[in-house]
Amino acid sequence: MAGMNAVTVIDVANDFRPRISAGDAATTRLKSLLDVVRTRDAEGILRLALTEQFAGGSAIVSSFGSESAVLLHLVAKVDPAAPILFLNTGKLFGETLRYRDRLQDQLGLIDIRAIGPHPADRAQLDPEGTLWARNTDSCCGFRKVEPLSRALAGFEAVVTGRKQFQTRTRSAMQGVEYVGSTYRFNPLWNWSRADIDVYFEAHNLPKHPLVDDGYASIGCMPCTRRLEAGETYREGRWAGQARDECGIHRGVDGDGI
Repeated sequence: MAGMNAVTVIDVANDFRPRISAGDAATTRLKSLLDVVRTRDAEGILRLALTEQFAGGSAIVSSFGSESAVLLHLVAKVDPAAPILFLNTGKLFGETLRYRDRLQDQLGLIDIRAIGPHPADRAQLDPEGTLWARNTDSCCGFRKVEPLSRALAGFEAVVTGRKQFQTRTRSAMQGVEYVGSTYRFNPLWNWSRADIDVYFEAHNLPKHPLVDDGYASIGCMPCTRRLEAGETYREGRWAGQARDECGIHRGVDGDGI
């Protein structure tokens, strides 16, 4: 039976604020993990999540976007059999799907799990496929937040490719967090854009096909566009809207411990 403080990804996306006492076992474990994470590089953090503390109980979330090859290359070094959750929303660029296949083959990743919205949700909430144009929160909710919540059931830890430089909200993240009932590892949390570029070149990693076409951050096709002159990294996502997150990674500011 789940404890009183266990919450789902959907709860977090709806701004549920878990209340966890200072003496809770999760708080103590998080502090211990933070002490270890601060002494390790990205590969070391991955080993902590995949083969040490949470062996067999952790999963990676990847969008197979513009920077994803870095984390996936590290995963392939540490544990190529680790489960990788890929949100196939039904609205992705064809280039992203082909990039996923290329990276899977080139890096030798053997357990990529494509997850997506439930057919009944699609039929009820977005029968014409145009919800993104009316309510992006609802669209991201049933296409991304809920599928990921279902897929993470049973995993004690999740690994993301999030970085502090990407958004204002992410600037506060640490190498490991506790959100809801899940430990969330961010091996690349303190990497810069330059660090990403250097790693791509050093390991001869293929770029997402849309990067050279002016896309910096790549998500679903209807809500992603090329950057215009002078725009910053995430301005091509949900352009004109007061948002820079889809909701699956909420919890940096107050939703965790």
